[in-house]
Amino acid sequence: MHAKDILIEAHGRIRDEVHAAVEGLTPDELNARPDADANSVAWLIWHLTRVQDDHIADAFGLEQVARAQGWEKRLGLDLPHGDTGYGHSSAQVAKVRVDSPDLLTGYYDAVHEQTLGALRGLTAGDLERIVDENWDPPVTLGARLVSVVSDDLQHAGQAAYARGLARRAAS
Repeated sequence: MHAKDILIEAHGRIRDEVHAAVEGLTPDELNARPDADANSVAWLIWHLTRVQDDHIADAFGLEQVARAQGWEKRLGLDLPHGDTGYGHSSAQVAKVRVDSPDLLTGYYDAVHEQTLGALRGLTAGDLERIVDENWDPPVTLGARLVSVVSDDLQHAGQAAYARGLARRAAS
């Protein structure tokens, strides 16, 4: 198995976890926060999707799916253009209200397709390319791609946990 195949496999698993986290949830369950400062399932899935969209587009010189395919408008969130959720306050988290699992999975699936398209063209040498010189040492494409997988899986797991809490609270 080549590195790109491993990354493609990892992103397929992320997609499965994203869908499982939101499937069948009501608007109240999607937006429920375990406490006043916690993240909702909707926020967690939106955030992991935004980070993937932002990082993949930047690393491969692509336009972000959120803007290019109109997902910012479809989601209709009261947030600045390009916001990824990084460092959000509790009040900002509260602004991420999504009333349809299909809206979240639709945006995620569009980002997923762009990600797979970028990954399919990878060569082993590409992974050494520097994509961010703001860190010491500078970040390679390989490190950035692993970082996205790690971040996405952490947030998908958090969303699955928040889903369970919301479901129990609703019953």
